[in-house]
Amino acid sequence: MADARTRKRSRRSSALGWLSRFLPSRTAKGRRSKRGSPTLLRRFGLGLGLVVAVPLALVLLGTLWSSILPPVSTLMVRDLVMLKGYERDWIALDDAAPVLIHSVIASEDQTFCTHSGVHWDELLAQFERWRAGEDARGASTLTMQVARNLFLWQGRSAFRKALEVPLAVWLDLVLSKRRLMELYINVVELRPQVYGFEAAAQGAFARSAADLSRRQAALLVAALPLPAERDAARPTRRQAALADVISGRARQMGAYIGCLRPPEPTS
Repeated sequence: MADARTRKRSRRSSALGWLSRFLPSRTAKGRRSKRGSPTLLRRFGLGLGLVVAVPLALVLLGTLWSSILPPVSTLMVRDLVMLKGYERDWIALDDAAPVLIHSVIASEDQTFCTHSGVHWDELLAQFERWRAGEDARGASTLTMQVARNLFLWQGRSAFRKALEVPLAVWLDLVLSKRRLMELYINVVELRPQVYGFEAAAQGAFARSAADLSRRQAALLVAALPLPAERDAARPTRRQAALADVISGRARQMGAYIGCLRPPEPTS
C-alpha cells in the first residue's frame, strides 16, 4: 500500500511539473503586474507606430503620384464630408509670381531656406509659455504648417504641436524646399472653402497667381491666419496695414531664397 501511495504521489508531482511549464510562476506574474501587460504595451506601440508611419508613407506616395492626385488637406476632406465642397486650382511653383513667394516667406517663415523643418529655439520658448499658462502663438514654420494641413487638425494644443514636429522634420528630410513651398501655396486655406493662392487670386482679383502685383500678393498673404475674417478683395484697415509691412519685407526676400530657385540645367 505504501509503495502504491508513493507511486501515486510521484505521478501527481510529475503531472504538476509538466503543467507548470505552461503556467506563469508567481514571481513572473508579480513582475508583469509591476511592468504592465506586455500585450497592452505591444498594442500601444503598434498604434503609435501606425500613427507615425501612415503620414510618412503618405508623404512618399504623394511625392510619387502628385501629378496624378494632387495632395488634399484635412480641411478639404472635412469640407467634402460635410458636403460643402471646396475650390482649389493647382499651380506649379515656377508658374507662381515671384512676388507671391517673396510675400509668403516674408510673412510666414523668413528662415525657411536654412532650418531643418523646425525652429527649435522658438518652439522650446513656446512650450515654456504654455507651461506658464500663457497664450502661446507662432513658432510654426512653413514646413510645420504643411504637415498640419496635410495630416493633422486645426486649433491650438501642445499635443498637436508635438505631432507636427516629427512630421515636419520628416517632410524636410524627404522633400525639397521647392516641393514644400509648392505644397504650401496649394493647400493653405485663404477663404472659407477656398484653398491655395491660385483659386484665392482668381476669386479676389480675377487673375491668376502668376500675374499678381506686389500689393495683391501681400493682401492675400495678410489674410492668414484668419481666412474666415479677412478678405483680400475688401481688406480692413488693419489688414491693409499688415499688407504694407509684408510688401516692404518682401522686397528684401529675393536674396534669401536661393533654395527656391529652379535647378541649373545639366549639360
